[in-house]
Amino acid sequence: MKANEIRELTTAEIEQKLKSLKEELFNLRFQLATGQLENTARIREVRKTLARMKTVVRQRELSVNN
Repeated sequence: MKANEIRELTTAEIEQKLKSLKEELFNLRFQLATGQLENTARIREVRKTLARMKTVVRQRELSVNN
């Protein structure tokens, strides 16, 4: 998911997606540990998307405070 797409979402929607991505990352790591993970690149994608979402949320917090 691109940063522009994330910015179009509401903060509540971003929080909801953050929760689901964290669960997905947990499951991916579990699959990796048990040797069942086929697409290892997905872990990187999920981590980067999480970081993008957290960045957008933080930018919104800072813009509200100023």
